[in-house]
Amino acid sequence: MITNVSLVTLWVIDQDEAREFYLNNLGFAGRADVKMGDGFRWVTIIQPDHPELEVTLMVPGPPLDEEMAEAIRRSLAKGNMGGFGLQTTDCQKTYEELVAKGVEFIQPPSDRPYGIEAVMRDNSGNWLVLVEQKPYSAEDFDQRLTAPTLTEADARRKCLMPDSVAPPVACRSGRPGRTPGACSARPRRSPARS
Repeated sequence: MITNVSLVTLWVIDQDEAREFYLNNLGFAGRADVKMGDGFRWVTIIQPDHPELEVTLMVPGPPLDEEMAEAIRRSLAKGNMGGFGLQTTDCQKTYEELVAKGVEFIQPPSDRPYGIEAVMRDNSGNWLVLVEQKPYSAEDFDQRLTAPTLTEADARRKCLMPDSVAPPVACRSGRPGRTPGACSARPRRSPARS
């Protein structure tokens, strides 16, 4: 029987720098730092109040193939890799403390239906969400925003509009045999609402 999540992986550029960032800026504690065969290094951190969940700081590489490792490195370099969420009792205060430590925020504390949220970026490019949670229900959310839909303009750019709707331009899908206006892919539709 599964009892809980005990390990999550966070991709990082440099294990030492990432470890220091989490320990010195976010209050995590080191757990494991083990060198294994073939230059592989196992580095984990924990949030001291929840030592049952270890975060593995992994550099993109084996066992990933090189194509996947390179894709992760590119995403980290762009600063748009998803990380994880961190709960706080006072988002504004924690935000101010972290800014004073030099932590980069891409969104200051903002009121959301589920609480106050700020979004930061770690020193590897991962987004981390800082949340001061409050009680909420499904009714607190604007139902139109829960399932994003592909707009007609996006569908045309992605060449997902049916032939009868798409403008007479070359298909950008790169699929062989496509001619201007001959894209037959259909736009994605959001699930029906009750």
